[in-house]
Amino acid sequence: MTSETLGRPELGDIIVGVDGSPSARTAALWAAAEAGHRHGRLHLVHAADTDSRARHTTAAAIQSVREAGRDLLEETAKAVHERFPDLTVTTELSRQEPIAGLRGAAGLRGTVVVGHRGLGGFSTLMLGSIGLGVAARAHGPVIVVRGDAERPETGSVTAAVHGAGDLEWLLLAAAEADARKAVLRVVSVWNVLTHIGSITSMLDDLEATAHRRVHEVKDLANRVREVYPGLIIGHHVETGTSVPGILVEASARTDLLVMGRGHRPLGVGPSLGRVAHSLIHHSHCPVEIVPPGFATRDDERRTNT
Repeated sequence: MTSETLGRPELGDIIVGVDGSPSARTAALWAAAEAGHRHGRLHLVHAADTDSRARHTTAAAIQSVREAGRDLLEETAKAVHERFPDLTVTTELSRQEPIAGLRGAAGLRGTVVVGHRGLGGFSTLMLGSIGLGVAARAHGPVIVVRGDAERPETGSVTAAVHGAGDLEWLLLAAAEADARKAVLRVVSVWNVLTHIGSITSMLDDLEATAHRRVHEVKDLANRVREVYPGLIIGHHVETGTSVPGILVEASARTDLLVMGRGHRPLGVGPSLGRVAHSLIHHSHCPVEIVPPGFATRDDERRTNT
């Protein structure tokens, strides 16, 4: 992505998975507020997984599952309407299992939101079966809602970057901050231990590497300012020995932590690194995972229309 093709990415509609758990209810209300920030729609999805259940249960049992799912969607939509009366809310009772159901509902542009712990189809989210599966496979961004629902807002969005190659998804973090009228904080963690004994061996080399990282992060922030001139942007490089630990600490001081999802090794299978795993399990705020190429697809779509 060159400076000539930089553009503001569009924030799509919000698709949230509901299963009746307190975490999913919290996620639905958070997602409703997020949809309001975006001036978009909220789509509630309950993945009943009746396609696979039909092979080993009765038609009456399947009907009962579907009726319970419809009731849940209706109750959740009512709770959302009570707090956000002007928001457009739609519902979907999916016959698929949760990962496929949420991916299908989101398509290429939607943002999937899930709670950090669930019941039924989402019961193993804490172990990564559903939440991590969606985050690793979705075509669009995935937000795992963590943290205290009553936690005061900080007025900031934090983007966890590594280097110049993160500009593409960083613009989405900027769009999130802009929609909230919030500050964007661009943070990079430089782990000294990864360089000792390999790339660098002398103290001067370590300092030079640190200076390069600072320059890269500053350049990223400046390029985002070109696209969002009215957005307040801060940038900082943290030095430490645990990237996940430092970012978890940073999550206590922001409203949303955004990071990019790496490319899949050899182009096959889901890929979600240990930093994303740690944040999804331990962050103090919602975590947004952006897949590679998402912003580029948005540019291509505008070019072809």
